[in-house]
Amino acid sequence: MKINLFAKLILLSFFTTSCAQTEKAETQIAWDTWGVPHISATTVEDLFFAQGWAQMHNHANLILELYGSSRGKGAEYWGQEKFENDMLIHTLGFGELAAAWEEKQDPEIKTIYAAFIKGMNAYANAHPDTIDDKNAQVLPLTTKDMNMHSMYVIFTRFIGGKDLGRIQEWPDMGSNTYAIAPKRSASGNAMLVQNPHLPWWQEFLFFESHLNLNGKNMYGTTLVGFPGIAIGFNENLGWSHTDNTIDNADTYELELKDGGYLLDGERKEFEVTSKIIKVKQDDGSIVDQEIPLMKTVHGPVVNKSANKVLALRMVGLDRPNMFLQWWRMINSATFTEFEEALKMAQIPFWNVMYADTQGEIFYLFNGLVPKRSSGDWAYWDRVIPGGKSADVWTEVHNYDDLPKVKNPEGGWLQNANDPPWTSTIPMTLNPDDYPSYMAPQYMPFRPQRAARMLIEDESITFDELVAYKHSTRLEFADRILDDLFVAIDASSSAKAKEAKTVLEVWDREADADSKGMLLFYNWANKFNVWNDSNYIEQWSMNNPNTTPDGLADPANAVQLLEQAAVEIETKFGSLETPWGDYYRLKYNDKNLPANGIDGSMGVFRVAWPGGGDENNMYVGGGDSWVGVIEFGDAVKAKVLLSYGNATQKGSPHNGDQLELFSKKELRDAWFTKAEVEAHTARIEVMTQKGFREKE
Repeated sequence: MKINLFAKLILLSFFTTSCAQTEKAETQIAWDTWGVPHISATTVEDLFFAQGWAQMHNHANLILELYGSSRGKGAEYWGQEKFENDMLIHTLGFGELAAAWEEKQDPEIKTIYAAFIKGMNAYANAHPDTIDDKNAQVLPLTTKDMNMHSMYVIFTRFIGGKDLGRIQEWPDMGSNTYAIAPKRSASGNAMLVQNPHLPWWQEFLFFESHLNLNGKNMYGTTLVGFPGIAIGFNENLGWSHTDNTIDNADTYELELKDGGYLLDGERKEFEVTSKIIKVKQDDGSIVDQEIPLMKTVHGPVVNKSANKVLALRMVGLDRPNMFLQWWRMINSATFTEFEEALKMAQIPFWNVMYADTQGEIFYLFNGLVPKRSSGDWAYWDRVIPGGKSADVWTEVHNYDDLPKVKNPEGGWLQNANDPPWTSTIPMTLNPDDYPSYMAPQYMPFRPQRAARMLIEDESITFDELVAYKHSTRLEFADRILDDLFVAIDASSSAKAKEAKTVLEVWDREADADSKGMLLFYNWANKFNVWNDSNYIEQWSMNNPNTTPDGLADPANAVQLLEQAAVEIETKFGSLETPWGDYYRLKYNDKNLPANGIDGSMGVFRVAWPGGGDENNMYVGGGDSWVGVIEFGDAVKAKVLLSYGNATQKGSPHNGDQLELFSKKELRDAWFTKAEVEAHTARIEVMTQKGFREKE
């Protein structure tokens, strides 16, 4: 009897322990009040399955549109308007490259992709009512789709975007980032600012999530449709990316001869194939359209005329493990581990800015820079006459060759899409120590403003760093208004003198209530800020953050101000019209006063125009994700995803953070278990088929 009782107690203890372990190991998604998923799991497979599910919950139709387009079947699904996009994808050979990548990829990233895609498909199967009829045909999604979508975004929008003419002339597509060392921090802790600037639509939208794998916290963002975290932080470290001044794609102009092309004076044959693109007609029928595909030793032909062709060569086609590198970065606990991840050299683009709990700060001019036989930046920053085989590069520089700065004497690092040389001032990087094609030499007004705010503050608090991030003060106004006022005083223009009285009391900021910003903005656009000939002292590498300066033609500057003043007064009735009355945040169902502008005039808070009507101009991009992080004993972080964390129709999170943007505020990143529990709106728990609501 005692033996049976003992056995029962053992069994009961085992059962209780097993249940506790099962409950503890339960994979779940805790959705907070901003629509951010906090995902807890004990395996990589479950973690990424959950993230795929969560992304579809917030962006199902957007993801299907993006994947369908990146698949090269947009015309088949949605009609003729997608034909050119399909043709580009086939021209660049993404379908064949995706198949090759799937064979070469590390098993770990294959596992991540498979789980992520499985989670997205599971959500679509469980919630078919959330998917528009026109998008359902894209299902099911595959890991090949994942590869092709990453290729589409990375190669056609970033690496080859300029060469392909795929990037619109956005006023300031790029990013800001800061890293503050303990010696410059009021708390003695390192701090980091994450702040990418991208358009507020389609494949450029970010997705915010919090991942917890076996107790390891990882927080941040990545582009919608991508797994993992590409800009993030954990309990030990964090990083950000900015677009860098890297030339890692080249377009070659080739002369034709007898159906071939000339290389080193000799005729070579094109490699010619063809593809069939299916095109949906207005009546729903499908028509096959054949397209010819041509390749040269330089790369695929992307344009053709009667006498010449353009061929494109890009880096990164042999780097299939980019997302594995990001996964290794977010899993790093020390700078040594983080740098080992960087040395994988799978991410072909984007600067890296880093800070950690040990007080280390670091900047890397990251990316794959071709090893070129000769020539400087100007030689390669153009359409290259393609007649020389010596100009067809085959290798890239390794990690050790790239410009980088660790723990500079000044205690701070910045990048606002300027070349690496001005990452800290006084400069510690010398362009002469690197190949002349590595990066150009210039420092626009936005990075000048970035540097000024740090130079002028010997002891930076967390709140001050948040304020700097939101600064709308125009570096260009501080630089040029004194000269403009002198020119006005010397003139006989009554209208210019009237405008001067407005500009004299203007706060030199682009806040919603700033009176004078609209007038100055109109004048500055006419003046042409970055035309060097407009200044007495042109930009100089010797004085990178205090030039250009002085008006080369004061009379013309006054005349342009007269024109600007008349236009503003005629259209708005007053030269003192508040900036936010004209510049607006119009997104989803929101219409709010905006602040900021594009960075060309030296505004750190970037919000560039994306269109307008007769009376207003609307923000179309800029500050997308913002993260300000302090690495103390406990991580302190404030964040904002400007347009919200969802695009699904009817979602309360489609645009719900714009009011904070309008007020220049951030929100807390709920990172600890207690913070997440205190702000959880609902919980989903994992089942065999997906997730269900936890009661």
